Amino acid sequence: MFGKAVTLFELFGFKVKIDFTWLFLALLITWSLAVAYFPITLEGYATETYWWMGIAGMIGLFISLVFHEMSHSLVARVYGLEISGITLFVFGGVAEMTEEPSSPSAEFFMAIAGPLASLLLSGIFLLLATLISTLTLAAPAEAVLRYLALLNLVLAVFNMLPGFPLDGGRVLRAFLWWRWNDLRRATRMAAQIGGGAGWVLIGLGILSAFTGNLIMGIWWFLLGLFLRGAAANAYFQVQTRQTLAGESVRRFMVHDLITVPGNLSVAEFVEDYVYVHLHDMFPVVQDSRLIGSVSLRQVQGVPRENWAGTRLRDIAEPAGHNNTVDAETDAMDALKKMRQNGASRLLVTSDGALVGILTLKDLMRFLSIKLDFEERF
Repeated sequence: MFGKAVTLFELFGFKVKIDFTWLFLALLITWSLAVAYFPITLEGYATETYWWMGIAGMIGLFISLVFHEMSHSLVARVYGLEISGITLFVFGGVAEMTEEPSSPSAEFFMAIAGPLASLLLSGIFLLLATLISTLTLAAPAEAVLRYLALLNLVLAVFNMLPGFPLDGGRVLRAFLWWRWNDLRRATRMAAQIGGGAGWVLIGLGILSAFTGNLIMGIWWFLLGLFLRGAAANAYFQVQTRQTLAGESVRRFMVHDLITVPGNLSVAEFVEDYVYVHLHDMFPVVQDSRLIGSVSLRQVQGVPRENWAGTRLRDIAEPAGHNNTVDAETDAMDALKKMRQNGASRLLVTSDGALVGILTLKDLMRFLSIKLDFEERF
């Protein structure tokens, strides 16, 4: 879903990261608060004051989103679900689950935790605004706190819309899952409703643009596109997990291996192997022992004038956790490893010996064929 995210800090064991698109949102929120919202709601203050209020409002938004997603993550931990981290991006934030909830109740409580946390935070900000309203020269701080109270109320209400994968959509999926005892069917229905909600937002965006509010129209339009894409992607992930779960890597691996000796030069490797077999990764062996793998990316890191004098064993990635998988490993776990490491191939071993290569292409071909038959019949 995201590009390169930067880790800011770790809280309760969860890494909090921001996608580069969050910077756009932060600048947009700060600017809109400083030049429009606060000058309209609180007149008579200096421009510098409004900018400080805008920055405070943006920081409050950051805290609110982290608090919302952290609530999801803590409840997920109670139910034994693994959360790889919390990432903030242009449309808000997301707690990144690596697996589906184990039961409808786990899905329900994890989903509802976010909106409830936002409602709690809204009440806290409103209480603080009321407490300081009697203080002299506290009007700017009160205005910021009331804005954050309203913001969290809107965040809670919007997330409860029944559009998967919004929190409300997940609550709907939990109910349908409980009702039908079928996660995949429940996800398909919730995703279809989420896609419909996306169309509604796109329509609102077009209407807003034609009625004079171009910026808001663009925002609703993009949010609708995102919701439709997220709903389709979430359903595909469920399909993938259920299709590959229980299938071992051994079923999908390529048995006919083309290995290269570690003492081969890069020049010979490119000429005799890369250009001939057209693979982007080859296992590297030394004295019949697997020592690692070499890819086109590693070759590209060697200056061409050094190809003749550089041996593959010197540039090979050592065989280890990142590029190898046991033949009996669940295919879904192997796919997860590929995604985490950005790899399209894994070396398959059995009792430490190289027995095959698993490619992302083969997994996706199997998934595509099986899903096509299941959707048709």
